[in-house]
Amino acid sequence: MKWKLKTYPDLGLLTIRIILGLAYIFVYGGKKLFAGPETWTKIGSAVSYLGINFLYPVWGFLASSAEFFGGILILLGLFFRPAAFFIIITMLVAANRGFITGGSLSSFAHPLELGITLLGLFLIGPGKYSLDYNISGRRKI
Repeated sequence: MKWKLKTYPDLGLLTIRIILGLAYIFVYGGKKLFAGPETWTKIGSAVSYLGINFLYPVWGFLASSAEFFGGILILLGLFFRPAAFFIIITMLVAANRGFITGGSLSSFAHPLELGITLLGLFLIGPGKYSLDYNISGRRKI
């Protein structure tokens, strides 16, 4: 007797979107966004490793906003690819900072892993259990 495992790719995408979205809302972005300008300056200084040496609070605010609001959009599957794109850029900057500063392996591996995960999701799309799918009226992805 052959066992055939049914696959549920859209349910899998929804599960990943929910977990990542909640993590970006409550663990990463939310804490940074609502911490204020001092924290934004610290976060924004990561762009100095890319040769950008101005407006650290603005860069920090943008990174925190990308994580927080991007997390909400990832969770909902709304403007999914633009949200994923901005979080991917944020993760690349964070990974670069961790790598350049010679920190521990996790200081650049973790943001790199998250960025690669989001890149995969960016390429796949949000799935049929998303607002993007339902608003567009598409019945096939």
